[in-house]
Amino acid sequence: MINRFISCCVGAVFAAAPVFCPAQNYPTRPITFIVPFTPGSGIDIVARTLGPKITERWSQPVIVDNRAGASGNIGSDIVAKANPDGHTLMVTVVTFAMTPGLYRSMPYDPVADFTPVAQVATGGTALTVNPVALPVASMQELVAAAKARPGQLNYASPGNGTPQHLGMELLEQQLGIDLTHVPYKGASGAMTDLLGGQVQIAYLPVHTALPHAKGGKLRVLAVAGDKRSVLAPDSPSFNELGYKNMNIELWFAIYGPAKLPPAAVQRWERELPAILALPDVKDMLGKQGLVPHFGTSAELAALTKSEVARWREVVQKAGIKPD
Repeated sequence: MINRFISCCVGAVFAAAPVFCPAQNYPTRPITFIVPFTPGSGIDIVARTLGPKITERWSQPVIVDNRAGASGNIGSDIVAKANPDGHTLMVTVVTFAMTPGLYRSMPYDPVADFTPVAQVATGGTALTVNPVALPVASMQELVAAAKARPGQLNYASPGNGTPQHLGMELLEQQLGIDLTHVPYKGASGAMTDLLGGQVQIAYLPVHTALPHAKGGKLRVLAVAGDKRSVLAPDSPSFNELGYKNMNIELWFAIYGPAKLPPAAVQRWERELPAILALPDVKDMLGKQGLVPHFGTSAELAALTKSEVARWREVVQKAGIKPD
């Protein structure tokens, strides 16, 4: 009888006590940001800008671990297979949604194997021409020139399957024009030949294009977004010019493994808007041509699904293969 009484009392105490959930105390140890690209890249700088601010607020170190290779697939796969406790996350860019269309087989599913945490920044791109090699002053003139000389106008990109390459393929498909792709092994060679007139056209990050445009060496015909870039307010957007569905902004985001605890995701959603509004964070990102932009987990989930489908269709129509 006494044992039964004690057992009932202990059971009552535990029933009345709140259930301990580790996610409620998240984070409980250092956080690792997997960056699936090399140190010094835009994604790496985003991660290293956010990390110290998280450490200040949460009193937990943030370690940036660069795992480059296979167009970001190596680092992404590490995160997909990580323990879903919120202590291993990925900071990545729009290419995360592009590569699934490029590879016949992938080690992970970009939608099913990840938890979208939040979007943190955007980087605008601009469609530019060398005004000497191709003396056109507007999108309308570019389209007319391309249709008059099918396959004879060249555009540069940093390589097959890059956002700049896929963006131009999207432009060709949307406008019904035929341009010749000249892929380079990196951005520097593409820029050198664009400025030299060996190629006439290229998509460039807005902040990269502007100094050359101000010097008269390049001409910005449009920015590839739904609205004008805050960095180039004098340049029209594709949407403004009547060219729809041609947004190829470089969006940056944080993902975790699938089944991340909702409490962990919610804490990121609470903290990130304030961090992205800090003047020094804005300044650091601005030096890379990036603009802080917060998007919720639900918004990032919708963006990811739509972008994976869109770029897969572009790749299939163009018959693009990765290098």
